[in-house]
Parts: sequence; C-alpha cells; structure tokens
Amino acid sequence: MPTTSTSTNALDAPERPPSEAPLTLTTEPPRPLRFSDQLAMWGNLGISLFGPLTGALIATTAGSVGLAIAAIVIGCAIGAILLGASAVIGATTGAPAMVSLRGLVGRRGSVVPTLLNIAQNVGWATMEIIVISTAAVAVLGQSWRWPFVILAGAAATVMAIRPLGSVRLLRKIMVWLVLVASVYLFVQVLLQPRQSIPQESVLGFWPAVDLAIAGVISYAPLAADYSRHSQTRKAAFWGASLGYGLAAVAYYTLGVFAVLNLGAADVITALVTLPAGAIAIAILLVDEVDEVFANVYSTTMSVHNILPRVDRRIIAVLIGVTATLLAGLLDLGQYQSFLFLIGSVFVPLYAVAAVDFLLVSRQRWDVSVTSGLRAAPVVAWACGFAAYQLVYPGTVPGWADFWTRINTSIGFVPPGWLGSSVAAIAVGGLVMLISGLLLRYRQDTRASHAGERGS
Repeated sequence: MPTTSTSTNALDAPERPPSEAPLTLTTEPPRPLRFSDQLAMWGNLGISLFGPLTGALIATTAGSVGLAIAAIVIGCAIGAILLGASAVIGATTGAPAMVSLRGLVGRRGSVVPTLLNIAQNVGWATMEIIVISTAAVAVLGQSWRWPFVILAGAAATVMAIRPLGSVRLLRKIMVWLVLVASVYLFVQVLLQPRQSIPQESVLGFWPAVDLAIAGVISYAPLAADYSRHSQTRKAAFWGASLGYGLAAVAYYTLGVFAVLNLGAADVITALVTLPAGAIAIAILLVDEVDEVFANVYSTTMSVHNILPRVDRRIIAVLIGVTATLLAGLLDLGQYQSFLFLIGSVFVPLYAVAAVDFLLVSRQRWDVSVTSGLRAAPVVAWACGFAAYQLVYPGTVPGWADFWTRINTSIGFVPPGWLGSSVAAIAVGGLVMLISGLLLRYRQDTRASHAGERGS
C-alpha cells in the first residue's frame, strides 16, 4: 500500500505553468514571454530579405536618399505604433488576433477578416518560401531550389507546432548571428562607390511613406497571436513596436543604400556578389524561415476563430504542407497583387481597432462567442477602406477599374502627396473616434437620466 507522504508530496508540489501555447482555442493562455523575448522575435521578423527590396522601392519612389530615409523613419514609426497597439489588444484580451476582433465587429463579423487573413497568411508564407529558395539559388545554384523549398516549409511547420519554444530559440541564437551578418552587409554596401538613384519611378515623399507603413502594419493581423502570451501589456507594446520598427528601419535603409551604392535592380543578387556577401545572405536566408513560421502559426490561430476545438498542430501541418507545395509548383508573381489588395483591408481595420480599443472602449472588449455586431466600427472600417482604394486602387483587373470609375464619377483626383495607407488610417481612425465618442456620450447621458429618474 503506498504511503500517504508520497501522495501528499505530489499534491503539495507546485504545478509548473504550461510553457507552450494551448492546442485548442482558449483566452487563458500561458504568459511566459518577457520583453526581451518579444523584442528578439519581432526584431527577427523585421529582418527579412523583403526588407532591402522594400527599401529599394522606397528609394526609387522618393527619388533621393534624404527623402527616402525620412520616409522610412516616419512610415515605420506610424506602422510600429499601430503594430504595438495591436499587440496590446492581444495582451489584454488573452485571445488570438482574429478572435480579438470579435470585440470590434462581433463574433459573426470577425469571420470576414478571419477568412481574408487565412488567405493572405497562406499567400505570404508561400511567397517567403519562394524568396528563400530564390536566394538559395543565387548562392548555391538552381539545383538547390526544391531542397530549400522543402527545408524551409518543414522547418517553419515544426516551429509553428512549438511556437513559444521557437520564440525563445530566436532570442537565444538567431538574433546574434543575424546582427553580425547585418552589420557586415551594411559596411560592405557603404564601401562601394556611390551612384545616382533612378528617377523614372519617382512618385513623391508621401507615397514612399505609404510603402514603409504598409510593410510594418502588414504584421498587425498577427500581433495578438504572440502578445497574448506576454507577461505584461507594456512588454507587448514595446517588444513589437521597437523590435519590428527598428529592424524595418535598418533593413529598408540597407535597400536604399544598395540602390545608391550598387545601382542594381536585383538587390538580393547584388548583395550576394559582395565580398563574403553569400555567407551573410545565407545567414539571413536561414533567419527568413521565421517569417514563414509566423504566417503558418497565425493561420492556425485564425482557423481557431472558426474551428476552436481542432488541434492546432494538425492545422499547422496542413497549412505548412500547402504553402510548401504552392511555393514549389506555382508561379505566384501575379498573386502578389491580390495579396496587397487583401492587405489593404487590414490597414484601416487595425487603425479603427486601435482607436476603439484604446480611446473609445477603454480597453474592454467582449471576445466571447456571444459578442454582437457593432455598427460604428464597421462603418469606420468601410470609410477607411474606401479612402485607401480611392487613393490607390491597385492593379487587380476589374477591381482597379471599378474604383477608377468611381473617382471619375465623383471628380476625385488623388493628390500625389497622399499615400493610400496614410489616407486609410486617418479616415478610418477619425470616423471611429468621432462616432465612438458620440455614441458613448449618448449612452452615458441615458444612464445618467435613468439614474435620476430612479432616485
């Protein structure tokens, strides 16, 4: 017969808090992530091979180094604030990003951004794998394309199965290797002779700001999936905004100087040809897997808003395999236009969400299955989205023509100094602030009158 002391010791032993994300949907997740964990994770996500490509585009849009760097700083600051606010929402509600949106547009209303987020996350995971395999080809040769497609997809899927462990791994190992590679690339680029920035594609300062904003805020629909595990809201905000914002500023700036000093249209190939550039790019190529991981894991969290009881590991494997096959078999060059169109939905959405959560709803959202549709945020979101499309309708056939006809019918000519993201954030946020405060004032007035009648 077992002794009572053994049983008592087992019962008295303190339970270790879970160190991994729950397998099904819950708004009571473990919260092991400190500021340093989140700073390193978001810094790694901000350090991407897409960064120099975006920076090169900003340089040719702005037309000069000074304007390009100013656009990068301003755009990344705006995007980082909204990204940090999105992280605060997750840290406060304890819910994944798309589940958190129940507090803004209700449970049924949240299905729309959820489906769009699933589509864009699968698409961007696929694009990231393509970038990794393309960089591998530039370094090692064409025969390495498929092996790197499979390796990148498999590694990202494993990381998505153990997301919190992967975040801690990024902080302990990859961040240091990436910093060394980044400093080396900067030095090598700056040592090259300066050339002139091409002027054929110059649009102006604010369109360049718009590009920088879009690059940073693209991660807002993912932020709460990780910040829900943050120990504090302050750590969530500063970890996301500083980590991603500073990394984006650095890597966009690298792209600007790559255009100025290397004068190449293909920035990645130009960086590979630098002395030992292939080694530095190889390190960044390995680090690029964390972008695939982020998109795969956030897809699983989005699916949980619709299928809350399905084991996230099963979803992660299915999404990882899908993205890997798409990257290996399809040419998604044209699909990128659709991804940008989907992304334009989330720029005004998260501007509205930040204003409502922080200024209108006083950080109190109902993210339960009974949460109802709220009209004011939906109207504000629609206004912001319309502003985005009126300024820049994109290039998707049919869709772009539709908004061009609307511009013509109302006599609106988008000013060259205005970016679509800036317009969407300003319009959506302002409509939400005004309508939300008016609605709250009416509710407070009614409550006050009811209290007076009751007394």
